[in-house]
Amino acid sequence: MNILFITATRIGDAVLSTGLLAYLRERYPQARFTVACGPAPAPLFTALPGVVKVIPMVKQRRAGHWLRLWRQTVTTPWSLVVDLRGSAMGWLVPALRRKVIRSDWSPRHRLEHLARLFGLEATPPLPRLAASAEAAARAAALIPSDRLVLAVGPSANWGGKQWPAERFAAAAAALTAPDGPMAGATIAVFGGPNERGPVETFSASFPAERVIDLAGDVDLPTAYACLERCGFYLGNDSGLMHMAAASGIPTLGLFGPSSEILYGPMGRWCRSLRGPRSFEDICHAPDFDHRGQKSLMEDLAVEAVIAAATDLWACAQAARA
Repeated sequence: MNILFITATRIGDAVLSTGLLAYLRERYPQARFTVACGPAPAPLFTALPGVVKVIPMVKQRRAGHWLRLWRQTVTTPWSLVVDLRGSAMGWLVPALRRKVIRSDWSPRHRLEHLARLFGLEATPPLPRLAASAEAAARAAALIPSDRLVLAVGPSANWGGKQWPAERFAAAAAALTAPDGPMAGATIAVFGGPNERGPVETFSASFPAERVIDLAGDVDLPTAYACLERCGFYLGNDSGLMHMAAASGIPTLGLFGPSSEILYGPMGRWCRSLRGPRSFEDICHAPDFDHRGQKSLMEDLAVEAVIAAATDLWACAQAARA
């Protein structure tokens, strides 16, 4: 049984779709999955059970990437095509069954939107990733197993979505202080290769021996394996936040000019937090500029983040006791 699974270009959206992929894998345990997605999230799919091929869709002029995908898939007799991009591809390759997502502007989480394709809105499948043996080995050399590690993601793909790095540092310092809920924890800081600015600002607030700087130095599969070894994640709305949620660790996502209703982290120990202004308040303000890089989250207080992280940590620890 061959299943073609066409998913997102962005890391966060692609990670959110892995729950649906896992559901299909459990429903059709003998199936061979081919995943087509953007080049950025593609490495995250290679270790997933049942996935035999990953096709990175590198954008080309005049929709050439779609033509390339068609050429790579048209000769395979597909048992099922799942198109989460709502493209024409779902109809242009031979398939016994097709599930092509439709545009839906209702205020529901992306996970519920995806689940609706298979009638699973009541219990949307949560994101699920897996670390290869190689990625796990690399992570073991980076993240110690004999101490608590707080993972922090102070960057994002847009400056407006970044809570100021110095506030992340203040929150992390309080959480890991001798009287904090994660007393004495080592801090692992994550970020992409082009996100060194916030990471360096954050790291400068701590002695070098307290920080494990992973920003830009590890690939996505290794970053995920590192997250699995951490005890808690605090970060902005980003693909990394969704990876942390998929790893199962308590995850607190900070939001401003993006909607937690649509894209909050999803998992048993996941929460979203924003300042006093709603997503609409921020993005419909007269001075809103989507091209600006200034943080639009400065009304989110450090004290509120510390309190939310402390409560989430306590709830997770109580459940594990």
